[in-house]
Amino acid sequence: MNIKITYSWLLEYLDTDVDPYEIQKYLSLCGPSVETVNKVGDDYVFDIEITSNRVDMASVFGVAQEASAILPQFGKKANLKFNPLTEYTFDKINTKYANKYSLKVTLKDKELCSRFSALVFENIKIKPSPEKISKRLTLCGIRSINSVVDISNYLMLSLGQPVHVFDFDQIKKSTMIMRKSNKGEKIVTLDEKEVTLPGNDIIIEDGEGRLIDLCGLMGAANSAVSTKTKNVLLFVQTYNKDFIRKSTMTTGQRTEAATLFEKGLDPERVEPTLAYGTELLEEFAEGKVASQLINIYPEPYQEKKVDLDYESFKKIIGIDISKEEVNKILSGLGFKIYNNEIGVPSWRQFDINIKEDLVEEVARIYGYNILPNKLQPVVYLKQPEEIEKLFKIQLRIKYLLKHLGLNEVLNYSMISKSTIFENNLGIEDHLRLSNSISEDIEYLRNSLVPSLVKNVKDNTRKKDVIKLFEIAKVYLPRKNDLPEEPYKLGIVTNTDYLDLKGIVESILKELNIINYTFEKATDKYFSLKVNLLIDNQNAGYLVKKDSVFIAELNLKDLINAYRSFPKYRPLNPYAVIKLDKTFALTDNLTYDVIQRSARQSKLLQKIEVVTLFKNKLTLRFYYSALNRNITEEEAKEELI
Repeated sequence: MNIKITYSWLLEYLDTDVDPYEIQKYLSLCGPSVETVNKVGDDYVFDIEITSNRVDMASVFGVAQEASAILPQFGKKANLKFNPLTEYTFDKINTKYANKYSLKVTLKDKELCSRFSALVFENIKIKPSPEKISKRLTLCGIRSINSVVDISNYLMLSLGQPVHVFDFDQIKKSTMIMRKSNKGEKIVTLDEKEVTLPGNDIIIEDGEGRLIDLCGLMGAANSAVSTKTKNVLLFVQTYNKDFIRKSTMTTGQRTEAATLFEKGLDPERVEPTLAYGTELLEEFAEGKVASQLINIYPEPYQEKKVDLDYESFKKIIGIDISKEEVNKILSGLGFKIYNNEIGVPSWRQFDINIKEDLVEEVARIYGYNILPNKLQPVVYLKQPEEIEKLFKIQLRIKYLLKHLGLNEVLNYSMISKSTIFENNLGIEDHLRLSNSISEDIEYLRNSLVPSLVKNVKDNTRKKDVIKLFEIAKVYLPRKNDLPEEPYKLGIVTNTDYLDLKGIVESILKELNIINYTFEKATDKYFSLKVNLLIDNQNAGYLVKKDSVFIAELNLKDLINAYRSFPKYRPLNPYAVIKLDKTFALTDNLTYDVIQRSARQSKLLQKIEVVTLFKNKLTLRFYYSALNRNITEEEAKEELI
């Protein structure tokens, strides 16, 4: 995920004289990757990539924490001016005379929400935000709306903790009930979209049973702050990340808040966020605290400790780092040192579990760029013979097809319902994904043909001759079991059938497969269909669909019939009799029929095509025995 923050905003937390471009350089070496720095007016905007397991960095303060640990390693001044996680506490919120409103909160299931906090404010003034807030939000890609909504977004960017603001008067009976959704329930979200819930989503209903929040994703329109709002509920909480992730996938609702919640947020950050939010609402929206604080936190964070063997550094990263240097780096990152135990800060509780995690933290701050570039000795682990053979033959086929002028394609394993119907395939023969994010990739394919046909059609106007191939799995449903996943070889061209057949025969020759035949078949969906038989077993087919010619072969059958070397044939010292014969080809008398019949002769050595004119095929037959000379009469007797 990426976030945008400004240089001036960063300097509110970080005391440093390092310019924006030096920050980009040093942070990218040891921490979050600063992809771009853009000067906008009198400020600079950083576009920063945050790794998925480091959601604690996804904020202005999170980046400041990293910078305060990284920049000193390069001899640069960098200290935190103050720490909002310790400065902003519930003790700073004055609720002594705040009894005008009360809120009843019920959590139906404790596993849904690890911490729930809320506070009501009265006499809120909905007005434009001050320039400082609106400008920073705009530079970071968030539209400024009004003083209340902007503060919620400002808090999320500042501390990395999403918050939500409700029009308190729209929460019926001043009641909030958090529970799992039932399948089929509907909610109209802030963006006026009606969402049908699949079930087991985290939701909040009010005292009249109305759904007012699709938790972690988006609030409902019926409780949104508007220009008429007088009283506001500021609501800060952390959710079960697994439920949020599932809801984003099944509902298709993707928001900045959901991106943070689904990665697992620190419940300890709820308190400073609510306290800071109180300060902002009082200062910029003229709100007054009008209720007692709600803080439901059944299982407060207990400091996690991880054993650390300082000798591990040399074993794992190949160099000695002094104990003093290790402790300095870890302390700078917020860890506590207890002899050979390290106390993990609450914001790192989800990604620091073992000593190797601590070694990685020290190594990146110390500098991957200065670690010795010694490669570990390579140990070759032999794959199972079946896997070795699979990759060996795949590679052999790919090189051949490349030299025959074909281009390899890699298509999605999923296709749409419309693609299935367009190719006259049965929908019941395909497995449907239960959590697809798009209708275009809703079903697992059971054939390579639909995607290859689409490839040709998409590129028809770009090139006259198109020849493509793909080697990939297809997915065949099995009752009460996982699908079968055989590999297929798909080939497609817009030239003609003989070209396609020649490509297939080249593959068979390359793999030294000799006992094969082509057998014409009928299919109501294809104007032409020919089955490939290897050892009299169906190994695939060649078809024509519209103006496209496609072959789909079973890779397993090719592997089973594969020979490393051609079958040995000794030189024949005896005379060879050559006989030519012309055949009038019909639907029943094809080249394959002639070839199969001729090969029944023990004297036949080979067959060559002499000429083909319209339906007249002239073949040359070579006859010889391995132990004597034969007569022409004997050869003619063998001729079909």
